[in-house]
Amino acid sequence: MPVRCRAALLAMLATLIALPAAAEDIALPREAQLGPRPFYLVDKMKDGPLKRQLSQCTGPFHRSNFSIGHRGAALQFPEHSRESYLAAARMGAGVIECDVTFTKDRQLVCRHSQCDLHTTTNILTVPDFAAKCTQPFNPADPATGKKASAKCCTSDITLAEFKRLTAKMDGFNPAAKTPEEFQNGTPRWRTDLYAASGTLMTHDESIALIKSLGAKFTPELKAPEVTMPFDGDYTQEAYASQMLAAYKNAGIPASDVFAQSFNLKDILYWVKSEPDFAKQAVYLEERYEKQGLDPNKPETWKPSMAELKASGVAILGPPIYAMLTLNEAGEIVPSAYAKAAKAAGLELIGWSLERDGPLHKGGAFYHQSVKPAIDRDGDTLAVLDVLAKQVGVRAMFSDWPATTTFYANCMGIK
Repeated sequence: MPVRCRAALLAMLATLIALPAAAEDIALPREAQLGPRPFYLVDKMKDGPLKRQLSQCTGPFHRSNFSIGHRGAALQFPEHSRESYLAAARMGAGVIECDVTFTKDRQLVCRHSQCDLHTTTNILTVPDFAAKCTQPFNPADPATGKKASAKCCTSDITLAEFKRLTAKMDGFNPAAKTPEEFQNGTPRWRTDLYAASGTLMTHDESIALIKSLGAKFTPELKAPEVTMPFDGDYTQEAYASQMLAAYKNAGIPASDVFAQSFNLKDILYWVKSEPDFAKQAVYLEERYEKQGLDPNKPETWKPSMAELKASGVAILGPPIYAMLTLNEAGEIVPSAYAKAAKAAGLELIGWSLERDGPLHKGGAFYHQSVKPAIDRDGDTLAVLDVLAKQVGVRAMFSDWPATTTFYANCMGIK
């Protein structure tokens, strides 16, 4: 090949390599790729019919709407990052979550909390942006027992500034003396293997990506941690409308969107203003924290299940423990809360499988109502089986969607 032609070819190849791949160019496998974890969980189950049934399930495995990627695949990937969403899709998540909040210039982005940038991004090690944090980094003081702290919010910075940050695994070191030490706090049972350069996502970017992956959407309108109206005239209603407008602008049908909020007023606002989206909006159970809700004491459920249904709520999203209890034999069974919700005609979507980490000590928040029956990682699938077959959940959030995809395929859940 002549030198001139070779040089031209090399220049063309270099240009092509440098071009970023468009979202629609992402090549996903035709079948879900589950990896070893679901099978590891089966191996760790107690002997019995369920273990024998799941042991015989070898695939092929396909995407399932029962399987919701909670913040993507947050067990091992930086939550709400492009990499996390891609991992969730490859694991067969039929629905992928973007928790939605807003920046200083009122642009929507994907973050679990408006004020979590200090634990989920590298903001504290970017001096120009760290200086804008609501609460700058304060080091730990062993002499007084004071823990290291910081508070950095999306509303502290503009969208352009947000896009210059990188995502990391959620966590912090309370004994830190420096910002670098503070941000080095990933729990031991997670990993930093995939956290070197997590790509932050705007809400619009998440819509384009998830659409290209062939999945459905479950955006959660996060509670603002700033006073509303923000900056004078940005009201809660405007915020709630802006989130759903993004799907309409992108040509996404309401039937593909499961909008969520912990604020019942948001759900009721959508019932009036966006009835098509409200048909499958998810009221995330907040009363356990605010009202001391007890899953086995109906007098603590205010509003009642019937009142929620009558107000227009279609889907209730409680934490796992609220839907489960133990019977006299110590077996995991549906709670009174779960039975009442189904009796009232409410559908249920639970959160969040694989969030508690290793279960050999009984789990933590998510399994608190059934801890005496939990003593091994394989109990993840036992809990999921009760939720699917006895409680009758419509879908499950999971920090590792391969687990829920595996179960749904094995059990023929559509």
